[in-house]
Amino acid sequence: MRTVEIIWNAAAIAGIVLTVVQFWMKTMIPLRVLGIVTNVLFLIYSSLAWIWPTFVLNCIVLPLNAYRLHEMRELIRKTQAAAKSDFDMSALEPFMSRRPIAAGETLFKKGDLADAMYLVVSGRLQLPETGIEIKPGTVVGELGLLAPGRTRTQSLVVLDAGEVRVLPYETFEQLYFQNPQFGLAFLKLTSQRLFQNIARLEEELAARTAEVRRLRAAASG
Repeated sequence: MRTVEIIWNAAAIAGIVLTVVQFWMKTMIPLRVLGIVTNVLFLIYSSLAWIWPTFVLNCIVLPLNAYRLHEMRELIRKTQAAAKSDFDMSALEPFMSRRPIAAGETLFKKGDLADAMYLVVSGRLQLPETGIEIKPGTVVGELGLLAPGRTRTQSLVVLDAGEVRVLPYETFEQLYFQNPQFGLAFLKLTSQRLFQNIARLEEELAARTAEVRRLRAAASG
């Protein structure tokens, strides 16, 4: 009996210490790991001491901590893989909300404050300033979150009704600061998108310049 008392007292003290430590932690994954260890310690303590409310509480919280830890690890794994290929936005779906969209609706206008990014699930959208159509599976609005002043550089209108997934800026910011690996991978991806946009604009400018030269040559001839 004395051994059992020592074990449950040690588990209780360790659990209390780790609970206090959790309040000082700033990154999510170590916090979840520590939370799981704390849950196990309190399960040992409460089962030996027959404190069933504490036992039931930790039986509930333990799988929740484990599930959230799995989500964050999957997010990092997929964003690391995305740095070498196309970004799989399904990694962010657990953190996004669904929103139906109607034909003719404007999700945001040029100059608006960027408050969210979108993943198109169904329907058809367009950036009217450039005429680019946004099809299902495409991410849009992510560059506005990183732009100076966080303002939209283009508008986004709905051509055909459908559904989008929305990641609010507040959630994006939490993911960015809580997971440095995710933040780095996301910056690489948005930089790649920015360079692609620059390349597209350079091609359009070169084509228009060539057309102007052709017209001038035809007029002078």
